[in-house]
Parts: sequence; C-alpha cells; structure tokens
Amino acid sequence: MTGGEDVFKYKQCLILRTDLKLSCGKMCAQAAHASIGAFEKASLLDKKAWMREGQKKVALKVQGERSLYELKATAEIQGLPVSLIIDAGYTEIPPGTVTALGIGPAKAELIDKVTGSLPLL
Repeated sequence: MTGGEDVFKYKQCLILRTDLKLSCGKMCAQAAHASIGAFEKASLLDKKAWMREGQKKVALKVQGERSLYELKATAEIQGLPVSLIIDAGYTEIPPGTVTALGIGPAKAELIDKVTGSLPLL
C-alpha cells in the first residue's frame, strides 16, 4: 500500500479555530469533543466502515467563528454528520466560545467537497 489515499474511503475532519490562541492541550480536548460529537451523529454504516479502515482523522484550521458556522451549514446541506463545539468556559476561554467543528465519519469524497480547501492544522 502506498500513501494511504487508496486505503481510506472514509474519514473524519476536525476543524479548529486558530484565532483563539488556545494551548495545545485545550485544542486537543476541543478536537476530541468534535470527534465524538460528530461520530455519534453518523450513520451506522459509515461508523462501521470508518472504524474498519482505521478511523482516519484530519485536523484542519480556520481563523474565526464565522468560518465554522459556514462549514457547518455547508456540511449539513450535504447530509454530513456535524458537531459544533461550544466551550463551557471553565479554563482558558469565556463560556459560549465556539471552538471546533467535527464532520464525519463519512465518505471522504463527500467531506472533501466541504473541507478540501482548508489548510492542515
């Protein structure tokens, strides 16, 4: 097998805001919330296929809250499972701060239509 692109037909994307200047640990926690939240909304078929393939996850970045809302709306129109993360505000940021978005697991080709232009985190 080469490169992995042939192997993974399913994936999950975790999109994080870099304008918040979160610590590495906080960003990881927000990504984990987004991953679990989106996973819970995925179809059983997509969950099983994604898990069978090795649970490919891609971490991406955006510069602001508006971008997350726009991506969420686009993903929902495409019928993709999404989870927008709004922080409780116990540690680094105020309550109600939108931090991350999880999309998928779903077919990679569908997710790429929404996230394909975003830079890696």
